[in-house]
Amino acid sequence: MNTTHRKKYLITVIGPTAIGKTAMAIHIANYFNTSIISADSRQFFKEMAIGTAVPGKEELEAAKHHFIQNISIFDDYSVGDFEREAIDLLDNLYTEQDFVVMAGGSGLYVDAVLKGFDEFPDIELSIREDLIAEYESKGITYLQNKLQELDPTHYERVAKDNPQRMMRALEVCIGTGKPYSSFLNQKKNERNFTPIVIGLEADREIMYNRINMRVDIMVNNGLIEEAEALYKHKDLNALQTVGYRELFSYFDGELTKEEAIEEIKKNTRRFAKRQMTWFRRNEAAKWFDYQTPPSTIINYIKDTI
Repeated sequence: MNTTHRKKYLITVIGPTAIGKTAMAIHIANYFNTSIISADSRQFFKEMAIGTAVPGKEELEAAKHHFIQNISIFDDYSVGDFEREAIDLLDNLYTEQDFVVMAGGSGLYVDAVLKGFDEFPDIELSIREDLIAEYESKGITYLQNKLQELDPTHYERVAKDNPQRMMRALEVCIGTGKPYSSFLNQKKNERNFTPIVIGLEADREIMYNRINMRVDIMVNNGLIEEAEALYKHKDLNALQTVGYRELFSYFDGELTKEEAIEEIKKNTRRFAKRQMTWFRRNEAAKWFDYQTPPSTIINYIKDTI
């Protein structure tokens, strides 16, 4: 059947970690008889299950998920790769159906699919190598000061405790002689779908309590053992993330086990705050309390179509 004349929709569920995005996405996907694209960059990796809160067996069976544990921590995989693969998948899915659901807390990856990925010029590898050496010898403060000097606009937006993001911006600044931010918000690729963006939120205290509980559950489910198995690969980019970094510090003798767990909770709360700052910029998002019945949100989607 030729469905090219019919409008296609990408229903996207956003919000901070531990807010219930997966459960809501499953309800919506089941209603529209469709599948879910995961836009959580940490859940791509086969070796990282507990610390990234990968959907459980029952959740994965309740609705078909794409981009869950589909690559290895040893793979070179970028947001640009994800954008291309996700768009190709959507093109295929839309030949059979009019609705697809996307869910995830990685704002950059969500935006890459919804709006298109910014085009950056190729940068000489030696520039990144020099930045890594500077970071290792002078620390994160050096990167922060350098980025503030070369691109104060992006400095205000970037996660300042994430050396990878800062080095990426700096290599573009240095390699092109132009601010990283000047390459953002260029003309994006056109999309063949209409986005409907659903945001889930909660009062900060509730959100933080949910995060604390989730970390305790992860620890009980074997997070420390999972991190221990990955410890020998701790320098890989994929493992420079909350939930693993802190435990690597515990294994290195820099923190006690209790301190590492508290650091995971604290850093996850900070991460959730940054997620909300990012997602709040999406003016198209319709926000709902995390306890809103799925039927209410599905009715909103039907009214929007």
